[in-house]
Amino acid sequence: MIKQETGCPEDIVELIQQHRLEMLKHSPEESVHALDQETLQDTSVTFFSYREGKELAACGAIKQFANNAAELKSMKTKDAFLRRGISQLLLAHIEKYAIEQGIEALYLETGSAKAFYPAVAMYRKNGFTECGPFADYQSDPHSLFFKKCI
Repeated sequence: MIKQETGCPEDIVELIQQHRLEMLKHSPEESVHALDQETLQDTSVTFFSYREGKELAACGAIKQFANNAAELKSMKTKDAFLRRGISQLLLAHIEKYAIEQGIEALYLETGSAKAFYPAVAMYRKNGFTECGPFADYQSDPHSLFFKKCI
């Protein structure tokens, strides 16, 4: 079941921290743009979770910008729940939420290493196309940037 979270529950914080550690295995620290503890609490960020019973299986977030655009952030599925379509469900739910909020474009940044290929394939399958850096991002050989008009 997908749920919009109030604040950022501890189990999501733990999953995001795990996500960051995994990204550091494939990208240098200056190229890892996972949400930090402070940004997790920012009012511009809305978190969603997918839970089976009480167990967190996956999370994702949207960070709204001022210009009817937002960034997809912190899409992460626990290893035990991979390859079950949960990320696809979560992405569709977040897109629907974005449309309801008046968002017209969704952006995302992800890694360029082989470990990120499954995520890149999912985003492309869902209509995201490569674009240049957005917001405060800079060109980086370890990053890929995507946009989808919704």
